[in-house]
Amino acid sequence: MKSRAAILHDVGGPWSVEEFELDAPRAGEVLVQLAAAGLCHSDDHILKGDMSAPNEVLRSLGLPTMFPTIGGHEGSGIIREIGPGVTDFAVGDHVVMSFVAVCGQCRWCASGMEYICDAGIGTMTPGMPTDGTFRHHTSDGRPLGHISKVGAFAEHTVVSTNSLVKIEPDLPLVPSALLSCAIPTGYGSVANRSGMRAGDTVVVVGAGGIGTGAIQGARINGAAQIVAVDPVDFKRKSAELFGATHTAASVAEALDLVRGLTYGVMADAVVVSPSLITPDDVRDSLQLTRKGGTCVLTGMTSQLTRSVKIDLQDFILMNKTLAGTVFGSCNGKVDIPRLAKLYQTGQLQLDEMITRRYRLDDINDAYQDLLNGEIVRGVIDFGIA
Repeated sequence: MKSRAAILHDVGGPWSVEEFELDAPRAGEVLVQLAAAGLCHSDDHILKGDMSAPNEVLRSLGLPTMFPTIGGHEGSGIIREIGPGVTDFAVGDHVVMSFVAVCGQCRWCASGMEYICDAGIGTMTPGMPTDGTFRHHTSDGRPLGHISKVGAFAEHTVVSTNSLVKIEPDLPLVPSALLSCAIPTGYGSVANRSGMRAGDTVVVVGAGGIGTGAIQGARINGAAQIVAVDPVDFKRKSAELFGATHTAASVAEALDLVRGLTYGVMADAVVVSPSLITPDDVRDSLQLTRKGGTCVLTGMTSQLTRSVKIDLQDFILMNKTLAGTVFGSCNGKVDIPRLAKLYQTGQLQLDEMITRRYRLDDINDAYQDLLNGEIVRGVIDFGIA
């Protein structure tokens, strides 16, 4: 069948909205019609080369090329066709994507750590996770990748069942797209990774989509004080609507603020979620963290960032923890339905996070709005729900 998608042909972009060919799903796969796709900074990092490399460079190193590829890893939709042997999903099911595939059988899945599943590790490698071949093809027949094995910037996509989570049919599909990445990544950074407890002071550095998920995670789990740090005035004001009790424009400003709020103790938990984490962000965020506290690195960093400089003696003697996380250390098939229930009961705000809805053809303008700091979360609304 033919469908349309936003495609990257190499580092630098722009997104090209064009028709492509899509094969029928094979064993273990389903065809999904997209209802909505969230606009995440990670896809822009692929466009800019922070998380990718030009085809020419990869070829010179003897590595598989990444482009052309369909963008988008945060999405929701409806299953329209199932492949042979698929029994856990049916035509008509409502689903959200998981950019970390879950096999359910590797050591990590068996240990309750699905977010570092061996199958999920290959999320940036082109081809289907089921057999390594391609279901997506350019209009002239070339293999076409789909980011995170999802390709949510498309009207239709074929994905492995390992990359899907079924949701209740009465959940609105457009806000449910945020359950695919922004919410579990941000919420889980606080609830699962930071070790925060009710009554704690939590600082969130970066108040975009993921940061807003973290702010809500802190609020719902009983944080007494939540400080949102962002240089954009619009995002600081927005953060207060989702639970931030205080805001600061910079970490330097936050240091004085948190010192005063905690009588010099500093924050119990710090979540670092700017669009791109730098070595200075790590150093500064550890200064915000109290002794015995946890600093969680949630945002992405450039693949060229190899080291950071921290006050190592302070880090050791103050018994601090510096933690990484992917997907907020969430187990999607369990945690996404739990987060959906929080939304249904009015505790988790999803609709309010969607600053603006766009058409697929407007994707380059949408990303410019994101880079200009004008939206908390933008979504491509495909108009099917």
